[in-house]
Amino acid sequence: MEKKDFLGVDKDEYSPILKEDSLSFLARLCESFMPKRVLEIGTYIGFSASVMLSSCECSLVTVEKNEENASLAKVNLAPYGDRAKVVCADAGEFIKRTKLPKFDLIFLDGPKGQYLNYLPYLKKLLNHGGVLVADNVYFHGLVNGKEFVKHKLRTLVVNLRKFLDAIKNDSDFETTVYDIGDGLSVSVYNGK
Repeated sequence: MEKKDFLGVDKDEYSPILKEDSLSFLARLCESFMPKRVLEIGTYIGFSASVMLSSCECSLVTVEKNEENASLAKVNLAPYGDRAKVVCADAGEFIKRTKLPKFDLIFLDGPKGQYLNYLPYLKKLLNHGGVLVADNVYFHGLVNGKEFVKHKLRTLVVNLRKFLDAIKNDSDFETTVYDIGDGLSVSVYNGK
């Protein structure tokens, strides 16, 4: 399905859909890794979910807090039938309370300032050998020090830096950060 065919793709002036190189990377990762169960945090209208669903024979749960976006995602992901489940909920609450079986791949693309807070819960939701992919870890070049950080963004940038430090230094993960799109971290979980 083409991006232009997605219901709601032009509803906002700012469209938080992954950049093409990030989408290609995610598709290649799914094609080579072949996860059976995928969790996505931050659905928007379901485009990245459709890329993952099209790239492998997985079942996918995607979590979106915004009701309008979740409704659009349900329509956009309807062609995948019961392979795709859209959950309208706060991601932090969902990952703390879910009783779902563990996942092979988690794609983290929700609230950037919460990545660090989500990390311990996401670890518990990953199978051994599973992969955690986090998008926007460079946040417009602010995290890796290329741009001046305005006051209103400092907490978010500091939290993303702490997330990257935490995941790079966590012995349960083997992490690589790619200079793709707005920065992608890919962490293979070697814990229990």
